[in-house]
Amino acid sequence: MRFLITGANGFVGKPLCAELLRQGHAVRAALRSADALVKNAELVTVGDIDGNTDWSAALRDVDVVIHLAARVHVMKDAAADPLAEFLKVNLQGTENLAQQAARAGVKRLVYVSSIKVNGEETIGGHSYTELDAPAPKDPYGESKWQAEQSLHRVAKETGLEVVIVRPPLVYGPGVKGNFISLLAAIDKGVPLPLGSAHNLRSLIYVENLVDVLIACATYPVAAGQTYLVSDGEDISTPELLRLLGVAMGQPARLFHCPPALLKLAGRLIGKAGQVERLLGSLSVDSGRIRRELDWTPPRTMQQGLQATAEWYCDIHS
Repeated sequence: MRFLITGANGFVGKPLCAELLRQGHAVRAALRSADALVKNAELVTVGDIDGNTDWSAALRDVDVVIHLAARVHVMKDAAADPLAEFLKVNLQGTENLAQQAARAGVKRLVYVSSIKVNGEETIGGHSYTELDAPAPKDPYGESKWQAEQSLHRVAKETGLEVVIVRPPLVYGPGVKGNFISLLAAIDKGVPLPLGSAHNLRSLIYVENLVDVLIACATYPVAAGQTYLVSDGEDISTPELLRLLGVAMGQPARLFHCPPALLKLAGRLIGKAGQVERLLGSLSVDSGRIRRELDWTPPRTMQQGLQATAEWYCDIHS
């Protein structure tokens, strides 16, 4: 099969292209600029992604598109109208790609959405499922939800097979954001006031997500479906830090602080969102994809955390 991968030189895109190539598929990597590089893949430059992007060259003779490229969530968005900026890329850009893909004869488009379509947290032991009503709370989540709805409309009008995947936080070698900040804090021996957090969060290791996306691209029964995915092993923030510390050979230095006090401090310093993610729960039930596609994560969470910690230690040695 010939795959077109958007966002091919990103955190998920690079290992996805590598695994598809390893399996013997033809891979075309759609890149924003000619400066980017994806090893052993056919490269095509598409420029900025919006409602006017010309995908004709990229889509020629393609069987499946896996759409990773997006305007991603940012903590402090400087845009005058953040929702409009997210919609330009994540809604209009996605809809334009899907319509052109259908006209080009592409059979299937796999769209990487976000668990933020469901919401920001789970309460009282509940885990998000595909049956929960979407409840995005920020412009990024809203743009992903609108993109999903748009893809279903295109699928209905054209016959393009659409599969939507909503992952939680993705980690692994190359991770950025809050996850690498936690790794850095452990590495430097910074005392972390998170010992009293009693939460549960779902994560997905990047290799497991790659495996999910290939399954969604190739299994006939996946057409038209939406899947929530995770490693299947929910973990608290203190336990996550302890496991990372063990993997790094540098025990996490945790101490107890009332969560209410941490939340107040987060609001005072403008980091309420980061604090909420460290203290709150976000659990995902990935049972549906396991049943329907007979999918099992190829790596355990412990293996994923070990690989991530080793990568961090290697680049900082």
